[in-house]
Amino acid sequence: MNYKIDLSDLLFKALDGKLDKNKLVGLIEKPKYSHLGDLAFPCFELSKHYRKPPQTIAIELANKIESPLFEKVEATGGYLNVFLNKQSVSNVVLGSVVTNKNHYGTNNVGNGDVVTIDFSSPNIAKPFSMGHLRSTVIGNAIALLLDKCGYKPVRINYLGDWGTQFGKLIVAYKLWGNEQTVRENPIKELLKLYVKFHEEAEIDPQLNEKGREWFKKLEEADDEAISLWEWFRGESLKEFSKVYDLLGIRFDSYNGEAFYNDKMEDVVEILQEKNLLETSDGAKVVTFNEKSLPPCLIKKSDGTTLYATRDLAAAIYRQNTYNFSKSLYIVGNEQSLHFKQFFSVLEKMGYQWHNGLAHIPFGMILKDGKKMSTRKGKVVLLEEVLNEAIQLAEQNILAKNPNLESKKEVANAVGTGAIIFHDLKHFRQNDIEFSLQDMLKFEGETGPYVQYTHARACSLLRKGQYEEDVDSIHVVDQDHYTWDVIINLMKFPEVIEKATESYDPSQIAKYLIELSKSFNKYYSSVRILNDEDHKHSRLSLVHSITIVLKEGLRLLGIKAPEEM
Repeated sequence: MNYKIDLSDLLFKALDGKLDKNKLVGLIEKPKYSHLGDLAFPCFELSKHYRKPPQTIAIELANKIESPLFEKVEATGGYLNVFLNKQSVSNVVLGSVVTNKNHYGTNNVGNGDVVTIDFSSPNIAKPFSMGHLRSTVIGNAIALLLDKCGYKPVRINYLGDWGTQFGKLIVAYKLWGNEQTVRENPIKELLKLYVKFHEEAEIDPQLNEKGREWFKKLEEADDEAISLWEWFRGESLKEFSKVYDLLGIRFDSYNGEAFYNDKMEDVVEILQEKNLLETSDGAKVVTFNEKSLPPCLIKKSDGTTLYATRDLAAAIYRQNTYNFSKSLYIVGNEQSLHFKQFFSVLEKMGYQWHNGLAHIPFGMILKDGKKMSTRKGKVVLLEEVLNEAIQLAEQNILAKNPNLESKKEVANAVGTGAIIFHDLKHFRQNDIEFSLQDMLKFEGETGPYVQYTHARACSLLRKGQYEEDVDSIHVVDQDHYTWDVIINLMKFPEVIEKATESYDPSQIAKYLIELSKSFNKYYSSVRILNDEDHKHSRLSLVHSITIVLKEGLRLLGIKAPEEM
């Protein structure tokens, strides 16, 4: 049902097979204005090849191309403009959506290949802040898209549960902590201690040295250090699970940085055996003379390991465990250099599978134009934002539909959906200014707008007592509003493929907004229930809308209530 492919096949024959078919597909575009057709093929590049004006080539092609799928083919300037046959295309599109239901748009591009996805990855003993929202929802959407395209995603929550910061936290707890207070409100109290440590360390720099000493004890499995660390980790996971439950996100592995503590020496040994390690100021590094990259630090001068050491151990473990074809790291833009170094070390180690590794960067959530900082206590808690969104959704429901039976369930779906959609509608590499007011808007280009459109369409089906009959699908209307909906429905499989290829969920979010707008115009302009002769045909179109909106929202990790 990709009419670009059909047109490219006909162009290939008309041009005597002299041009690459993939190139022809790439040239086909959508005209800027609907009166110029549904597909357009620019002939300017062919002009060089055939030594003729593009207008002449367009006229010649218009005379050669015929298909029952095309209502009209005409030359306009240097373009070949194609008008699809509304009747036959509408029937094919609706038939495909209704027959395939939630599998509409599913493909097997991935061929069952395993893709590990490293996302969310909050630091233990710190609150789950808005700063972790992006990695969490972008990673989840990418996993859902990969699954839709025939890959086997493995969702990994690579918890930040190791490193010098835990030495610092242990020092802070031992100096100023109170066990009872921490037990009553673990994350809040541990954050206070962490912030206090950094405030005090500015006055007394020796505290940083003590923090390093306690982290070294952790690495050496000191009983007291391990006991405190396990307590902090356990309490953190309980808190994180509340947020993941609200967002409806699951993981296949919670192996954090600490899991690789006993696997890092093997990596160091391999690097040593391959003569890749060099000494610099007492530290062990890998240099990249052939690339314009700074050295990658593997071991500090005091013998402690770093992010790179653990990431190398994790990558090797994941390849041995999952045999992935691709391994994705959903981590902020600011870590780009780290990933270039880390991937380059794997390449130097001779691992061919390093080609399958990719850093999927994203921008930050800013507050007043600045990055949120845990060290300085400038944190907005994600759980609080989600709960506030859910409460606001419930208030809206009570005002607009007080008799709704499943108020709590719908409020949960709408509140969390508002937060997730607000993030995913932006291209991932752009920064987003944190504004609770904007995130919780229920009008405009928002998640609740798409969800409400879905609920409105479901309401029409109930009122019209619609019963699905695949065999009797026949689109009777040829008006602009109906055709605009059909064209949007037809795009869904292509949008899924492109969003997956580019790891860009915003393409799905933007598509859902466009589909919702086209349906709402259709709803306002066409008598859907008042014309008995055409009612079933029109409700079939409405039914198709509900299928695609629900599936599109699912791919973003958002639920689609049938009533709101």
